[in-house]
Amino acid sequence: MSLQEQFNQAQADSKNLSERPDNMTLLKIYALFKQGSSGDVTGERPGMTDFVARAKYDAWAGLKGTSQEEAQQQYVDLIEELKG
Repeated sequence: MSLQEQFNQAQADSKNLSERPDNMTLLKIYALFKQGSSGDVTGERPGMTDFVARAKYDAWAGLKGTSQEEAQQQYVDLIEELKG
C-alpha cells in the first residue's frame, strides 16, 4: 500500500478510535493531517478571541518545513498507535 493510501486509511480509521484522544493529541492529529494534505500553513493567524482556531493554526504552524510525506507518515504512525 502506498503512503497516500495508508494516509487515506488512517484518516478513515481516525474517525473510529475506541477512545477520544486528549486535546493535545487531537491538535497533533489535526496539524499532521493538514501538513500532510496541504503543506505549510497558509493564511492569517486567527485573533485572540477565537481560541480553537488559533490553537489549530499554531499547531499546524509548528510543523512548517516538514515535508508532506513525512507528515503523512507521522499521521499514519500516530493513528496506528492510538488504535492500539
